[in-house]
Amino acid sequence: MPRITLEVSEELSQQLAQVGDRLPELLALSLQQPAVPAQVYRYILDFLASNPTPEQIAEFKPTPEMQERLRTLLTRSNAGELTPTELKELDEYERIEHLVVMIKAGNLS
Repeated sequence: MPRITLEVSEELSQQLAQVGDRLPELLALSLQQPAVPAQVYRYILDFLASNPTPEQIAEFKPTPEMQERLRTLLTRSNAGELTPTELKELDEYERIEHLVVMIKAGNLS
């Protein structure tokens, strides 16, 4: 098994000592982040939980920050410059867009 040596602060060292032999598991879990930031999901869920009217659903759109990130990903994709992580992120944005389109079309209640 490969061995990794890290320099960490004393405070972090104490925290790591508390997790004991679970450190490899915790490191693996930390690498399994969602494809898009959690605030994207939170934005959509908060909107849906607000019991929006049909008009509000029709007007629903991503935040300016989400739109900018999507533009960046599409530009990088068109140039063939996406990293595997960015490709996963773009795929997830497409799934989210599909879900929103289905909600707007009335195919999901």
